[in-house]
Formats: sequence, structure tokens, C-alpha cells
Amino acid sequence: MSDTVAGHRRWTEVPIRGWTPAGRIPRVTFEEARAQFPVLERYAYLQAGSVGPLARGTAEAMLAEQEHGLREGRGSAAQFERLLAEREALREEMAALVGVDADQVALTASTTDGCNIVLAGLGLRPDDEVVTTTDEHFGLLGPLHASGAKVVVVEPEAARIVAAITPRTRLLALSHVLWTTGQVLPVQELAAASGLPILVDGAQSVGAIPVDARGLDFYTVSGQKWLCGPEGTGALVVADPERLRVARPSYLSQQRHEPDGRFEPRRGARRFDPNVTSAAATAGLRAALALRPEWAAERAAALAETFRSALREHGHDVVVPEERATLVSWRVPAEESAGVVARLAEAGVIVRDLPGRGLVRASVGWWNDEDDLDRLVAALA
Repeated sequence: MSDTVAGHRRWTEVPIRGWTPAGRIPRVTFEEARAQFPVLERYAYLQAGSVGPLARGTAEAMLAEQEHGLREGRGSAAQFERLLAEREALREEMAALVGVDADQVALTASTTDGCNIVLAGLGLRPDDEVVTTTDEHFGLLGPLHASGAKVVVVEPEAARIVAAITPRTRLLALSHVLWTTGQVLPVQELAAASGLPILVDGAQSVGAIPVDARGLDFYTVSGQKWLCGPEGTGALVVADPERLRVARPSYLSQQRHEPDGRFEPRRGARRFDPNVTSAAATAGLRAALALRPEWAAERAAALAETFRSALREHGHDVVVPEERATLVSWRVPAEESAGVVARLAEAGVIVRDLPGRGLVRASVGWWNDEDDLDRLVAALA
């Protein structure tokens, strides 16, 4: 069952093992879905915030594409058309995942890719300002610095973000879920209240919590993290592609071009596709999306609350934001965080530290279970 405290859904008395939400019949049980991940047979794998576990079906889809390339070659017109068709199918699936139209989705290699595409296309100037927070990843901060605009950094609180807006502010650039603590920022509300364009880093949100990107100008997606896809996959939502300049054109950006490089852009956000994702990676991400159970987000939210409660009960200083996702962080002395991670790895528990912040972070996915929690707690004792 669940209750609501200060607008946040909290879960209590949820039977995590084998749990399925009431009123739904998923196509697979939890045990069947978890069994798709061989790494979980050996480790308590709690690192999807960096790179998610790989499922057998995902690896098999990638291998099948590699075998196809071995047999059929990769450079024929037929093979290229086949790859383009697979990309369009993936584009449709990624769009559906975040509630937008396929014409608003570019296929990228990472969330950083998406941030760079947007910030280069906006053409910001030194007297322009961008508001961001103290808890952003360099995947967003680096492109912000390279944009040449003045970067205004504030604490990740809605009131402070709004208060930092001036007549020179041209953009809000924020994570939906902070990579440090799992705090969820109210990006829809901030976009509406400010009236400014917003670039949302979705590295720690898509696949971890339900996401509706409608009403947001730019939203980046990682394929390798919570979606458990191959490295080098991702997406970028551009609400109005016609209003963003193609500042980093690739061959995929154009329908036709002139000898001097002038070109006619492709329809919609396809013009921002920065590269041709390999057939294997495309197939792998499609397979990962297909393997994702319909109850994934609800179960992950419930289990993350169980992790937080258990760690606190065992005396750990857990960060508990009011609005939170499935990253669970606890405080340790900054000089000890790397050692804690190494000690846990020796015990078969895979987490990460956040250098310089005095935090150790567990990424709790729908595939994890209470045995993983037991191993974490025991290894920390």
C-alpha cells in the first residue's frame, strides 16, 4: 500500500519479493525478469546510475546483428536501408517512452551529446546567463561552460532557481534527478513559472521514474543507464526543432546539400542526429526497451524506499530528499568514500562514490531485490 506525505508518494508494507502491482498482470514475473541479468547471479549490482546491467536478450540481439554483418556485409544499400528502418523504429519507441512525437526525437550517443547539441545550437553570448545548480554532472556543466554564456550556479531548490533569474537569463539547465542524491527537481513547474527555455538532463530519470517530456524544450536521455541498453546510445527531445540551429551537422542532418555545404535539414529533430548508431547498439537498445516490465518504475520506487529505511535503521546517514527517485546516497567522510566502495566490491556489492562530496551511492533498479539489500547492509557492517 502507499500513502502520500508532503506530496511525495511513500510506500509501506510492500511485499518486494515477487511483487506485482495490484490490478495489473505483467507479461513476466519479477523472478523471470530478474533472471535475464546474469550479473545478478554473482553481484548485488547497484550501479545503473553509471551503467545498467546487461540482459541476456539485449546481448543476444547485439550479437545477432554482429553475426548478420559478418554474413551479409555492412555496406550494401539494402543493409543501410535496414539500419535506417531500425533507427526509425527506435526513435518511435524512445518517443513513446517520454510521451512525445517521434519528430521531436534525435538519436544520440549520450546525454552529454544532447547537451552539446542544444547549447551549440542556441548560440549563447557572453552577456547571456544560464541558471543551473550545484549538483549537476560535468556532462551538463562542461557544455554550459563551452557555450560562452555566464553560468549562474545555485542550490538545487526551486525557490533559489527562480530567484536567480534576471533579465539576462536565457536558459534553465537542470537535471530532472540529481546524480548526487536522487532528488527530483520540479522541471515542469520551473519551466512554466519562469517562461524560459529549459534544458533537462534526464540521465538519472528516464528508466528510473515515469517521465513526461511534453512542455519541456529540451530533454536528454541515456540508453546505457536505467534503460539497461548498450553504451553509446541515447536520445534528445527537441520540442520545436525549427527553432534550434543545427550547429553540429552530421551526414544524417541533411536531405540534400550543395557543393558549398549548404543543406536542407531533415524533418524534425532528425536533423540533430549526430552519428549513425551501430546496428548492434540499435538492436540492443530496442531489445532492452522490450524487456522492460510494465511495473518497473513502481517496483523500483518501492524498493528504493526499503533501501533507505534499512540503511537508516543500521545507523547510516542517508540523504532523504523530499522528492526523490531511485538513487540512494549516504554520507561518509570524503577521504573514506573510495575505500568504502572498494570494500563493498570485495564483498560482491557494486556501488560508487561521488569524489569530493563525501557520498556513496547505490542505484536501486527494478531488477534488484531484498537479497541485494541484505548484502549491502552486511558488507557495510
